[in-house]
Amino acid sequence: MREFLDKYNIQDDVLAVGVSGGADSLALALLLNECLRPVGKKVVALTVDHQLRPESADEAAYVAQVMEQKGIEHHILVWNENKPKTGIEEAARVARYRLLSAWCHQHQIHCLCVAHHLMDQAETFMIRLQRGSGLNGLCGMQEISEMYGLKILRPFLNIPPQDLKDYLCQHQIEWKTDSSNDCDDFLRVRVRKFLPKMESALGITPQRLVDTMAVLRRSRDYIQSQVCKFIKQHVRCWDNAGMSVSLSVLLQQHEEIVYRVLADLIKEIGRSDYTARAEEVERLAIAVLSEKFKGATLGHCEIFVQQGKLWIVPELKIKSRLPKKNWEQFVQENPFYAKKNLPYKLRVALVKAKMKVEF
Repeated sequence: MREFLDKYNIQDDVLAVGVSGGADSLALALLLNECLRPVGKKVVALTVDHQLRPESADEAAYVAQVMEQKGIEHHILVWNENKPKTGIEEAARVARYRLLSAWCHQHQIHCLCVAHHLMDQAETFMIRLQRGSGLNGLCGMQEISEMYGLKILRPFLNIPPQDLKDYLCQHQIEWKTDSSNDCDDFLRVRVRKFLPKMESALGITPQRLVDTMAVLRRSRDYIQSQVCKFIKQHVRCWDNAGMSVSLSVLLQQHEEIVYRVLADLIKEIGRSDYTARAEEVERLAIAVLSEKFKGATLGHCEIFVQQGKLWIVPELKIKSRLPKKNWEQFVQENPFYAKKNLPYKLRVALVKAKMKVEF
């Protein structure tokens, strides 16, 4: 654990950890506590009770009991909103991270640790393969990422789950098993049950999948370095209200670079924690490369061609046109834009972003 924290230079005095009561998250909380307490640092355990199963409250109470025994601060966060009738797995995941991040922000905690392990990573590969993900998706979860303004730390991505259960057994700590982990309604459960069959029939083990993901990440990282270089050299940012790039320069690039530049810019301008779905970005890239592209919306962005440039601005939801007086006031306060021949949509985005004006 110390090696992981040092690798990413995590020096926070307090780390939050999501603890469900399963073996993986219990082990994470306890191992973090063993690592941080001797150096005067602190772990705060957070349990989300989704209220989807009758036993969920008892499981949260059990976590509280274990944390109290180990001297770890613990809080239960309840998802007490109306539950959707479909897509409950994804809705629960979003709610979980929303509740966890809100609590962390409220208490000035910047890092949230979660217990995804090697099997979770292998399952993620298969799920994303089934959904037609591109290279980014097939690289799986990262050891450190950002979501909802937090650093998300995953120290166990290369650790088999049995190792974590062995650790708890050595310390005589029981764990809870979520009954939904055996429900075939969920894709992840079906994938989990399929992996042993794939191993016995083809010799493709979870470790082999995870090793393959590491190779893919190496390729991704190189390509991403080229994308960052292109963006730095050729993409213009207009006060975080929009971006533009010469269409002719963009069309000279390899289609993979075009795809990734579009994905990155849409994610940034759309203020999203996630890149738009791979197939949607791919369709957009193909349209742009066709040289007949006029415009589209994707990822809460509007993408259009004007003045020989490709422009990306936030998706505009306005009830009336930009009042002339608002633009004149904006230019007076930002004289840099006085003689710029900007597309109307960027002007709107600038006024909305810089002056907080709605119209």
